[in-house]
Amino acid sequence: RTLFSLGIAMCLLNLPLEWLTLAVDMPFMLMINDIRQGTFYATLLCFWIIFAGEHIMDQVERNRLKHYWKHLAAVIFGCTCLFIFELSERGVRLANPFFSIWITDVGTKLALSFIILAGIAACSYFLFLCYMIFLVFRNISAKRTVLPSMSSARRKFYLGVIYRFKFLMISTLFCAALTVCFFIISQLNEGQWKFMDQDLNLEYTSAFFTGVFGMWNVYVIGLLCMYAPSHKNKPLETDETSNEEEVQLTNLPSETSAVQAFSAKAAAD
Repeated sequence: RTLFSLGIAMCLLNLPLEWLTLAVDMPFMLMINDIRQGTFYATLLCFWIIFAGEHIMDQVERNRLKHYWKHLAAVIFGCTCLFIFELSERGVRLANPFFSIWITDVGTKLALSFIILAGIAACSYFLFLCYMIFLVFRNISAKRTVLPSMSSARRKFYLGVIYRFKFLMISTLFCAALTVCFFIISQLNEGQWKFMDQDLNLEYTSAFFTGVFGMWNVYVIGLLCMYAPSHKNKPLETDETSNEEEVQLTNLPSETSAVQAFSAKAAAD
């Protein structure tokens, strides 16, 4: 359900609502864009916490959202603070287009302090996500000790699953790093444009922002394809007298479920 919510948030972010401004006067379009991007941020950050926690496999039941309420509450609180900060300027501009929080000394100090705190919070989140992914890799490496005792077919299957799973986790970490950089650079550029009044290197920042948006789409679509239901959850017609070894140990239609089944089998052995 979290992945499905992430897909919906990605679709909302890609929805070209800006085209409506060609026919309709929409002075609130900037605030709508901030809401769409904030919703995607919150969904993506919550998904990474749940995604990494579900694959730590430390014999703790983690298949319910209540087990992540502390982490999710911190993410939602941070995104709510960012929304209030944006609303304090975007919302007021609906009534006064010339309003800016940067025109006063108090407003400037408050805005800069908020941006710095947001950058620190983003870096702290990334470090915590790195720690969770480190736990995932450590537990997977510990489970590989039972591979030599398996048959050749089963061992090759799980080696392939573990390789693809590690590649997915590294891609998640890479995507998270670029997302944090995207957030920090966007905030710094906005502050530079409003406060320092210096020229922006648009040839670099625009290319980076476009690349990050493309990476988000590729990452989310890849996850949706990887975790989509497939024929693997249907029973296969096999000969009862056949000695062929059954490799699929679970009815869940994803490769990660095979990793979880592999972990459970290793624990049972």
